[in-house]
Amino acid sequence: MRISLLLPAALATVLAACQNPPARHESAPSAASAAATVESGYPKAKMGTQVDDYHGTKIADPYRWLEDVDSADTRAWIEAEDKLTFAKLAQIPGRDRIREKLSAVWNYEKFSPPEKYGERYFYARNDGLQNQSVLYVADSLEAEPRVLLDPNKLSTDGTVALKSFVISDDGKHIAYGLSSGGSDWEEWHVLDVDTAKNTGDVLKWVKFSGASWRRDGTGFFYSRYDEPKSDALKAANKFQKLYFHRLGEKQSDDLLVYERKDQPEWMFGGSVTDDGRYLVVSVSRSTEPKNLVLYRDLAKKNAEATVETLIGEWDASYQFLGNTKDKFYFLTDNDAPRYRIIEVDLKHPDKAHWKELVKQSGDTLQNVSVVNHLFVAEYMKDAHSAVKLYDERGKSAGAIDLPGLGTASGFSGRTRDKETFYTFSSFTTPPSIYRFDLTTKQNALFKAPKVAFDASPYDTKQVFFTSKDGTKVPMFITAKKSIAMDGSNPTILYGYGGFNIPILPAFSPSVAAWLDLGGVYAVATLRGGGEYGREWHEAGIKTHKQNVFDDFIGAAEYLVAQKYTSPKKLAIRGASNGGLLVAATELQRPDLFAAAIPQVGVLDMLRFRDFTIGRAWESDYGSVENADEFAALRAYSPLHNVKSGVDYPATLIITGDHDDRVFPAHSFKFAATMQAADPHGKPILIRIETRAGHGQGKPTSMQIDEVTDVYAFILNAFGMTH
Repeated sequence: MRISLLLPAALATVLAACQNPPARHESAPSAASAAATVESGYPKAKMGTQVDDYHGTKIADPYRWLEDVDSADTRAWIEAEDKLTFAKLAQIPGRDRIREKLSAVWNYEKFSPPEKYGERYFYARNDGLQNQSVLYVADSLEAEPRVLLDPNKLSTDGTVALKSFVISDDGKHIAYGLSSGGSDWEEWHVLDVDTAKNTGDVLKWVKFSGASWRRDGTGFFYSRYDEPKSDALKAANKFQKLYFHRLGEKQSDDLLVYERKDQPEWMFGGSVTDDGRYLVVSVSRSTEPKNLVLYRDLAKKNAEATVETLIGEWDASYQFLGNTKDKFYFLTDNDAPRYRIIEVDLKHPDKAHWKELVKQSGDTLQNVSVVNHLFVAEYMKDAHSAVKLYDERGKSAGAIDLPGLGTASGFSGRTRDKETFYTFSSFTTPPSIYRFDLTTKQNALFKAPKVAFDASPYDTKQVFFTSKDGTKVPMFITAKKSIAMDGSNPTILYGYGGFNIPILPAFSPSVAAWLDLGGVYAVATLRGGGEYGREWHEAGIKTHKQNVFDDFIGAAEYLVAQKYTSPKKLAIRGASNGGLLVAATELQRPDLFAAAIPQVGVLDMLRFRDFTIGRAWESDYGSVENADEFAALRAYSPLHNVKSGVDYPATLIITGDHDDRVFPAHSFKFAATMQAADPHGKPILIRIETRAGHGQGKPTSMQIDEVTDVYAFILNAFGMTH
């Protein structure tokens, strides 16, 4: 399980030493209306008297009442804020032209790489502007496909999304998870491929879980929580359990495979080996890239089978790749901060008997799959892709030549498969699907979309700038080849910088539209991410988190110094952990930016642990229960560093009213605080989407509406109209 704040991977929660927990003194505001009329300016947010004590430091939290997101006061405030925001956005000239450009570029066919099960191929496809992608099956690569599942028919507004699906080994059944309104909660069903109808199997309260079929197709393993006893949006997620669901039976009859009643934060991801013999269980406890590995012999009857520990120390990341009988292969950063491939023998599992098959190199080994008895190894070379092949003994077996500087992903398959498919894209290259024959080593283009975007006037450069402490940091800059380096170019700088997540070159219709609108697009490769392995990640976490903000500031200063742009034409944008990045950076250097777009951000760094899966993030952020980490959190927490009398950039805060990943009160409280501190300065607006969560599964129409508003807001802040 890869554990992520933003991406749709399995999440885990974290523990922290319970020393000096903050004393809480609750005091809510009265039930009077939270919102005034729009005509009076920003909606008035009543200030409560809440004060918390952290290690002897008293911290006021006057907008604590906004954490009750469904109260009458909060709903009134939300309604008033949205009325103000959408009224202001509607007044910006040129919004229709921006929407037309976005819609035109967005309207192209999008495919997922095909996967073969049984004798059939499965893939997802979007015809261009469909709100949700549709699941198809075809009898061959040349055959006419037929629809298996169209999520667009499950809701009128497109907010029911197909989050994930897993196909049985024989290709006869598909287990799939649906989410509604952007929620992380999923409801799982099973589809009969021959009839394209549901079997009647329904699984509820599934969250942060995939699924893995037994090879005989009788059922699949998955993880779930007990039904929440309180608010499912806000309640902390604890005591995940691993189950086996037998096809055709009720969820209440599912077999409990593994739980830990003594470890409320642990999470479990079960994966059946290609030979069907073993269930491999990855155990995570936080977003930290470290895990345990357990296994169960599926050849034994349930009464005889026990879950055994294979790797029982929290010392590194161990990603299971595959096996040859009782020899298991792992991608790991154990004794290799840029990762290597090892073999662990079940008969001799102690570290002294581990075998290194592919040693660490100068580039970061990001991902590995085992197809046709070959390791397909995806490397990150200065934050772009390179793909190499090795046999099961670790001997080089060649490489896959990629079309250029960009990102390759996919390469799925089973040990016995002879082919694999992957997607390649860059900032200016739309995602194309390639088929690679692992027997002949032939690489062939399979699908290439036709996009209303001419990439020829643009190119992408990778530059390196020096951060505050002397660290060399990469950045990708995409712009017209004929760009005038006079500081006048409207520019968006994007970043993330956290949770060991790499940000690599990839095509986005919204970025393509921004380029066609005359903009420059820059992506900084910040510390805290996974681009250069463990050391790069750890240089941007906990008490070192300020390095990430310094890197982002350094990127902006480089763009200004090289005259790509100027502070009057520079905007910063980021989501989730990137929303934290944007908010913290604009507060630290308000003079450097004209606009800031913090989206679904973690903005209250003293209380993030109290909501949903927030405790999991302490592995990156640290804990308020530790005095030194509290001091670091307090020093950059956006909510706690807003100052009156400062000329902040124009700010558009974006969230969903029912985001159950990053609780929306983060954005609510930050908006109220910013508006109160700077009521007569540049616009500080909050855009609150209803029927939306953290971002995944958001309908196409909703995405286009949102980006239209973002670009209109940014260009207006630049004093430009389209």
